[in-house]
Amino acid sequence: MSATHVSEKEAREVAEAAREADWKLPSFGKEMYLGNFRFDLIHPQPRLDPAAVEKGERFLATLREFLASSVDPLEIERDAKIPDHVIDGLKKIGALGMKVAEEYGGLGLSQVYYNKALALVGVWHSALATLLSAHQSIGLAEPLRMFGNEAQKREWLPKVATDHISAFLLTEPDVGSDPARLGTIATPVEGGYRLNGKKLWATNGVIADVVVVMAKVPKGIEGHKGGISAFILPTDTDGVKVLTRNAFMGLRGIENSVTELTDVFVPADALVGREGDGLKIALSTLNTGRLALPAICVGVSKWATKIGREWGNERNQWGRPVGQHDAVAQKLAFIAGSAFGLEAMLDVASRLADNKSNDIRIEAAIAKLYGSELGWKVIDELVQIRGGRGYETAASLKARGEKPVPVEQVFRDMRINRTFEGSTEIMHLLIAREAVDQHLAVAGDILDPETGLSEKAKSAKAAAAFYAKWLPKLASGEGYNPSSFSEFGPLAKHLRYVERGSRRLARQTFYGMGRYQAALEYRQAYLGRIVDIGAELFAIAAAVAYADTIGREHPERKQEAIELADLFAHQARHRADTLFHELWTNTDDGNKAGAKGVLSGRYLWLEDGIMDPSGEGPLLGSEAV
Repeated sequence: MSATHVSEKEAREVAEAAREADWKLPSFGKEMYLGNFRFDLIHPQPRLDPAAVEKGERFLATLREFLASSVDPLEIERDAKIPDHVIDGLKKIGALGMKVAEEYGGLGLSQVYYNKALALVGVWHSALATLLSAHQSIGLAEPLRMFGNEAQKREWLPKVATDHISAFLLTEPDVGSDPARLGTIATPVEGGYRLNGKKLWATNGVIADVVVVMAKVPKGIEGHKGGISAFILPTDTDGVKVLTRNAFMGLRGIENSVTELTDVFVPADALVGREGDGLKIALSTLNTGRLALPAICVGVSKWATKIGREWGNERNQWGRPVGQHDAVAQKLAFIAGSAFGLEAMLDVASRLADNKSNDIRIEAAIAKLYGSELGWKVIDELVQIRGGRGYETAASLKARGEKPVPVEQVFRDMRINRTFEGSTEIMHLLIAREAVDQHLAVAGDILDPETGLSEKAKSAKAAAAFYAKWLPKLASGEGYNPSSFSEFGPLAKHLRYVERGSRRLARQTFYGMGRYQAALEYRQAYLGRIVDIGAELFAIAAAVAYADTIGREHPERKQEAIELADLFAHQARHRADTLFHELWTNTDDGNKAGAKGVLSGRYLWLEDGIMDPSGEGPLLGSEAV
C-alpha cells in the first residue's frame, strides 16, 4: 500500500500533536537551553539501590559466563546469524526480560544495570545487543509497561520476558521519519480491525513471535476516533508474511524484515492505549528506550580504550611504542576522554530514569545523538591507530595467527547508530523543538506566517513583556564568579564554563529566532549547532557530576576520575567553542545553493567518465542527457 500524501503543514501538525508538550517534572536539559544552569537537578546523583545493585551484578556475572562459554562472535559474523542455541541460552538466563518487572516474570533490572548488560553484550557482538534492545527498548514490553492495560500486561509480559521475541513495526518503504504519511491501514470491523500494509526494517521481524504494529485507523467512521494507533500482533496470525530478510553493512546477525500484512485480523483488545495514540506511544517509549544505543556506544568506547592502550604499548615504530608518538597519543586521549564522557552522560541519565524525579526526554535524546556521533568518531580513530590491522577482519587476523581483534567489524556495526531510532538530523530537529519550546509559547504567533496582523500585534506585546524580564537574566551569573563551584576543585572551572555557556546559548537561540523568524525551522544547520552546543554543555556537567560520584562511591578512583573528567571537559569545551563560532560564521548559504545546483542537474558534467554499478550503465556526459 502506498504512503498517504500529506502537506508539509499536515505532517507538522501530526508530529506536534504526538509530542508530549507538558513538563510535569523538572528537566535539566530544558532549563539549560533556556539559559538556566540547574546543576542541582543532576548533582548529587541519586544513590543506587543496594538491592538493585546486588541483582544487577548477579545477572551480569551470569551473562559474562554465558557469553564466554556459549557464544562465538566469529561464528555470528561468519554465518550472519545468531545461532539458535545462543537465542535459547539468552532466554534461559532471563535476558529477554531484563526490563520486565518481577511480578510479570521478568528480572526487573534497573535502567543502570540494563544499560550495563547491553554494553557488555554489545562488545561481544553487536547483533546480540541489537536483538535484546529491539526486543525490550522498543519492542512490546516497553509500550505495554507504559500504556497497556492490566489484562494485556498479564497476558503478554510473562511471554516476552521468557520465550517470545518481539519487534516494533513502524517504518514503511515510503515512510521513514514522517509518520503522517503512514500507509498501513487498520480498518474497523466487527470485533476488531483488519490490517493491510507493508513494514520495512523491522529488527527481529524475521524471528519475532509478537510485534507492536503502527497502523492508521481511518477518520470519520462512527464510533472511532481514528488516527495512528498501536496494536499487539502475534506473528502466527493469518495474513502476516515476512517477505525478505534484509542484509546490511554491519550487524550481520540481526533478523531484520520486510513484513507484509494482508487482511490481518486483530481483536479490539489488541489495541494498546486509545485510537490515535500510536505515535505518542512510540515517542514516549523512545524517551528511555533511546538510552539503549548510547549504552552500546559506551561499551564500545571503553573497549576501544582497552584496545588502543594495548596496541599503543605493544606496537613499536621508530624505536619506541606507537602510543608515545604525539599523533597516536592525541587519538588515545580523545578515545579515553570520550569513553569517560559518554559513560558519565549515560550514568546521569540512567540514574535519573530510575529515580523518576526528572523528565529526561531531552537528556535521553541528547545521549542518543551524542553517543552515536562521538562513538562513531572513537571507533574511526581506533581503526587509524590499528592501521592495516584495523581494516583487516578478525577472521583473517586469526587465520594468520594474530589476536582476532574485531575493529573492522565494530567500525561497520557502529555506523548504523547515527541512523537507528532517529537519525542525527531528526534528533537535531526533535531536540531543537524542545529547546525553543518556551520561545514558541511566547512568540509563536509572531513567527507564524499565517497569523493575521492584529493577532501578531497582541502577541508582540506579550512577548515584549516576557523578554524584557528574561533577557537581562542572561547577562550575568555564577559562571563569572571565580569562587563559584569551588567544592569541585580543579573541575569547578568547567562548571563555570557550562553556566556561562548555557546563558550564551539561550541568547544565541533568541538572536536566531529574531533573525530568521518563521524561516527558523528551515535553518536546520543552525538548529543542529544549537542542539550540539547544548549536548556538549550537558556532557561536561555530567562528567563533573559523575567524577564526584565516583569519588564518593569509589574513593580509590577519585583522582583518576577527576583527571578523566578534566580531559574530557577540555575536549568538549573546544568543540563547543567551535560550534558557537560557526553559528554565524559558516558556509551554510553557499552549501544550500550548491545543493540546489546539484539537484537541478546543473553540474551533470561532473559525473562524466564513471559507471553506476547499480545498473544504470555508463554515464556518457552531460551532452548525452
